[in-house]
Amino acid sequence: MHSTRSASWIFLFIYVAICAMPATAQKKYDLGASDTEIKIGNTMPYSGPLSAYATIGKTIAAYFDKINAEGGINGRTIKFLSYDDAFNPSKTVEQARKLVEDDEVLLIFQSLGTVTNSAIQKYMNGKEVPQLFVGTGATKFGDPKHFPWTMGWQPTYQIEGHIYARYLLQNYPNGKIAILFQNDDAGRDYVKGFKDGLEGKIQIVAEASYEPTDPTIDSQILTLKSSGADIIFDQTTPKFAVQTIRKLAQLNWKPIHLLASVSNSVGSVFKPAGLENSKGILSSNYIKDPTDPIWDNDAARNEWATFMDKYFPNGDKSSTMTVYGYLTAQTLVQVLKQCGDDLTRENVMKQAANLKNLELGMLLPGIKINTGPNDYYPIDKMQMSRFNGEFSEQIGPILSGKMSNAKK
Repeated sequence: MHSTRSASWIFLFIYVAICAMPATAQKKYDLGASDTEIKIGNTMPYSGPLSAYATIGKTIAAYFDKINAEGGINGRTIKFLSYDDAFNPSKTVEQARKLVEDDEVLLIFQSLGTVTNSAIQKYMNGKEVPQLFVGTGATKFGDPKHFPWTMGWQPTYQIEGHIYARYLLQNYPNGKIAILFQNDDAGRDYVKGFKDGLEGKIQIVAEASYEPTDPTIDSQILTLKSSGADIIFDQTTPKFAVQTIRKLAQLNWKPIHLLASVSNSVGSVFKPAGLENSKGILSSNYIKDPTDPIWDNDAARNEWATFMDKYFPNGDKSSTMTVYGYLTAQTLVQVLKQCGDDLTRENVMKQAANLKNLELGMLLPGIKINTGPNDYYPIDKMQMSRFNGEFSEQIGPILSGKMSNAKK
């Protein structure tokens, strides 16, 4: 009898041990992840024509410092490797290969720029490494059928262009429009969404493009002014947005000025261009403008300000780009939390495509992040704004834009 009881206890012990084994085995890792660390790669134009966006990479790094100081993600610290690509596609390719093949990161996150992300999209998908929440609103980065390892984050440029068109149709239906755009996929996406939204109902009298490497765009502005336009749709990045605003003031040309959201920043654009020169500029937002006093007593805005004071004290608190970097980093942290102990690249993309009504405090009220296996456009709503000489005031309701392959 005693030996029978002993055998039973031994069997029970072995059974319990076997049952416990799957719990340990549930931890799954790909290169770049372990029990203690998650390696995340990034490319950013810390130099070159788009260096104004460098503050985004610096904000992201600071936010990950905050996460690490608070214990990391599920006990794992983030190692953030961010390299300068100078907004040069060949350099982006070089840096992406270094991150994937030498540094062995789990994923590349928030790499900035349309042409630069285009240069590595096939490579990242061929390697089956997430190219996650890219820093561009080009529609090509929300195509899970052909590029399942690439996902955008911000509203697409087509959606934004469509929203501007709706605004003009409602408020300036008899205007004459001039268009200034960057000669790349980003600029062409903006123009397509804008024209689709207008449906030919407002006359476009002139168009001019520029290259990111152009020293100035004075000649383009002169051409557009001579067209007799009384509205300008200005799809420029920060360096050229500053030039445009200054040139319009110099020429004393005062058209209705629609400025792309990628340059809608008090600290990075309006101040350098001159606050008085920038007064009246129309744009759109999906994030809170930290200079707007309406958010002075807002808990989320104050939490962001506290973060900036502690982890990025030299950062510009008047720039929406620091808010943008903060929000993108928060989104990735949510994805990694959802991954739990399954830190495989496949699960990272699965969780990125499983964000349901994610509310982040520095998004405008009413704007939430939603994704799905066939929906790689996390944000699809914006609100029009007008710069009053001090801050951008929100005007009108939250709007959705249309795009042929956008979420309904």
